Amino acid sequence: MKKIYLDNASTTFPKPSEVADSVYRYMTNIGSNINRGCYDSAYQVEEIVYETRQLLCELFNGPDCKNTVFTKNVTESLNIILKGFLKPGDHILVSSMEHNAVMRPLVQLEKQGCSFTRVPCSITGELQIDAMEKCLKKETKAVVMTHASNVCGTLMPIAQVGEFCRKHHLKFFVDSAQTGGIWPIDMEAMHIDALAFTGHKGLLGPQGIGGFILKPDMVSLIEPLLSGGTGSISHQEEIPDFMPDRFEPGTMNLPGIIGLHAGLLWLKKTGINAVAEHELMLTKSFIDGLLPLEKRGLIKILGKKNIEGRTGVVSIQTLNKDISEAAFELDDTYGIMTRVGLHCAPSAHQTLGTYPIGTIRFSFGWWNRLEDVEHTLKALEEICYGI
Repeated sequence: MKKIYLDNASTTFPKPSEVADSVYRYMTNIGSNINRGCYDSAYQVEEIVYETRQLLCELFNGPDCKNTVFTKNVTESLNIILKGFLKPGDHILVSSMEHNAVMRPLVQLEKQGCSFTRVPCSITGELQIDAMEKCLKKETKAVVMTHASNVCGTLMPIAQVGEFCRKHHLKFFVDSAQTGGIWPIDMEAMHIDALAFTGHKGLLGPQGIGGFILKPDMVSLIEPLLSGGTGSISHQEEIPDFMPDRFEPGTMNLPGIIGLHAGLLWLKKTGINAVAEHELMLTKSFIDGLLPLEKRGLIKILGKKNIEGRTGVVSIQTLNKDISEAAFELDDTYGIMTRVGLHCAPSAHQTLGTYPIGTIRFSFGWWNRLEDVEHTLKALEEICYGI
């Protein structure tokens, strides 16, 4: 049976062949650490790590490549930013569509004296930006927001939110997990103070690598969550105050960074606009095919029913069959891999009206084709009709 991968919102698959090749070459031919070895292979790896910072800074129009920090993933990045920046008594705004990568750290911080307010979103996941003003308090220090919902694909107006933050002298933190490498993000133009990214989704790298980029004034405002050896100023036991060492203790995930480097080069060659256009073409074909099923009362489409202001993530509920059973059947009978449930985003599902049942999520990637969409639509029709 041919397998069709439609879970790219979780992690992109397959990766460009260059990604696996570069990791293999590093693991078999180099293997050196950086900032520790005074020999040629270590310097070679240092150069690739530096180039990766430059590529990320270029992609997101970040302020300085030395302010690009590597972590395990976007979740670790958001924890470092939020827990390092917020102090007891501080207040922060979030959207009602956030992933638990934002909400769990904030709920944890709430127990330590911080507070947050959810800015409401519509039933299709669109931010009610006019409501932000009413959510402000004198203790408000920042706004943190996903760029796009991992449940229904709706984009947040981060350029407008960034302007709102500039006007009210607030810091702006963006979770780019669903859009990095697919949708244009400009830290300077969008007034983003801290951008958290993950390597294994739209950036096409391996799992276990992510990071964040900081505006210069943010460096001293975030207390490091982790500390340890950096290979620099080893005669001191204080955390370095310079970048990126301030936030990069211990041995780095060098295979991950080298794979990410290859993914970024592939993206630069292909163009993120081409990736976005391809994914939205598939999304339009899929939604257009779902609408007749919805009209017949067989499914419910969540979020926007067009491709304006959205990514290639589509969630549905099957109305005459349990969604988990339908998702199992999609894989077991038709070879279609999806994700089912709450997708680590209970707040988003409460906004969309799908809590606590959740949805079946289909998410398209560069290597999907129109025949994948057609096969999936045929499978859903047969499952819903019990054929």
